[in-house]
Amino acid sequence: MGKLFGTDGVRGIANKELTPELAYKLGRVGAYVLLKEKEGLDAKVVIGKDTRKSGDLLETAMISGFLSMGINVISLGVVPTPAVAYLVRNLKADCGVVISASHNPSEYNGIKFFNHKGYKLPDEMEAEIEGYILGEKDVSPRPTGGDVGTLTHYENAGDQYIQYLKTSINRDFKGLKIAMDTGNGAAYQVAPKLFKELGAEVVVVNDQPDGLNINLNCGSTHPEVVQKLVKETGAHVGITFDGDADRAIAVNEECQIVDGDHIMAICGAKLKKHNALKNDTICATVMSNIGLEICMKDLGCKVAKTKVGDRYVLEEMIKNDYSLGGEQSGHIIFLDYNTTGDGLLTAIQLIDTIAEEGKPFSELSNMMTSYPQVLVNAKVKNENKEAYLNDADIMKEINNIEDRMAGQGRVLIRPSGTEPLVRVMLEGKNQEELNILATNLAKMIEDRLS
Repeated sequence: MGKLFGTDGVRGIANKELTPELAYKLGRVGAYVLLKEKEGLDAKVVIGKDTRKSGDLLETAMISGFLSMGINVISLGVVPTPAVAYLVRNLKADCGVVISASHNPSEYNGIKFFNHKGYKLPDEMEAEIEGYILGEKDVSPRPTGGDVGTLTHYENAGDQYIQYLKTSINRDFKGLKIAMDTGNGAAYQVAPKLFKELGAEVVVVNDQPDGLNINLNCGSTHPEVVQKLVKETGAHVGITFDGDADRAIAVNEECQIVDGDHIMAICGAKLKKHNALKNDTICATVMSNIGLEICMKDLGCKVAKTKVGDRYVLEEMIKNDYSLGGEQSGHIIFLDYNTTGDGLLTAIQLIDTIAEEGKPFSELSNMMTSYPQVLVNAKVKNENKEAYLNDADIMKEINNIEDRMAGQGRVLIRPSGTEPLVRVMLEGKNQEELNILATNLAKMIEDRLS
C-alpha cells in the first residue's frame, strides 16, 4: 500500500487491506505523533465505532496499540462520528478515533483521528504517521508494569451526545411526525431516541444492525427508502443517515428529496434571520448547485466555494469565521456546535426551522431552485489535463458561455484525478441549451488537447 490516508482517514477491506496489524501500528504511531508533548504525563484517547462486524477486530487491535504506549483509552462503543468529535472535547481527551467506513459496504472499514479540539488531522500530521508505518519504523516508549495504559468503557456516550444536541435548540417537536432511516448504522439508537425525547412521533426503519447490513440498500445513499416511508406514514419530514451519521439527507412531505444544498439554504436563511450566519456567508464546494448562490444572494448573503471535500470546507470556515458550510451530499457543518459534519445536528436544526416557520417542509425546500446540470467528459492526453487553463481559445469559449448565461449559470471544468479525462459541467436554466453547449465545449477540448 503506497499511501495510507485518503480524504477521510485510512480505509480498506477489513482484515485484508485494513488489517489488525495495521490498526495496532496506527494506535502506537498515532499516539506517538499526536501525544509527543504528553510524554511522561497521563494521556487519554476516546474511541468510537459504527455497527460493522469488523469494528471489534480493529478496535481491539488499535486499543492495544495505544495501551502499549502507556496511553489510557476510553471506549465509547457504537456512536456517530460527530459524537466522538464532541466527546473528545467534553471529556478533555488528548485525541479521538473513529472506526468506520461511512457510507461504504460492510466489508470495508476505516480509521480516522481527531485532535484534542475535535478536528481531523492536517495533512502534515497524517504524512508523519504514514512515514513511520510505511518505513517500518517503530516508536518509543515501551512501558512495562504499572506504566502500560488502561482501558475503560464509557456507558453514557450516546446519552451525553443527545443531551448536548438538545441544547442547540429552544423548542420541542410535539405535533411533528418524523420518518427515519438509520441505515443500520451508528445512529440506530441515538437518532430515534433524540427526536422522541423532543416530543416528535418517530417512525423508524433499518434500526436493527447485524454487523453486515449497514448501508445495505438503505441510508443516505438510498433515499428512496425514506421517501416510501414518508408516503406510507404521512410524515411531515423524512431523514436518512449514512453509516457513521456524519451526514443526513431529508425528504419533504411531498416525498421530494431535499439534499445538502437545500438544507443549507433553509438553515442559512434561519441563521440570517437570527443574525447568527457569520459574515452572511455559507461555505460550500464547487459542486454545489448554482441555485444555492442565487437563493442566498436574494437574502443578501454569499456562498464561498472550496475544492470538493468536507476537510476543505472546514478549513475555509475556520480561516474566515463562517458558521455554516457543507456539501450537496448532506455532510453539513454547524461550526458553532461541532467540528465536523453532523447528521443528527443537521436534522435537529432543519426540523427546528420547520417548526419555527410553521410552514410545510415542501414550501421551505422550494425557496431554492436547483438548476439543471449537464456533465460531459472530454478525452485528452493525460499530460494535457490541466492545459485548458493556458489555451486562449478554450478559455475564451468558457467566458463566452458564462457571459451568455448572465449570472444564471456557470461552467465548471474538473480534470479527473485518475483518468485521462477533463470533466465539463454546465449549470443553467435551459436543459437543451446546456446539452449543446457542454457537448460543443467538450469536443473543443478534445480536439485541442488529445
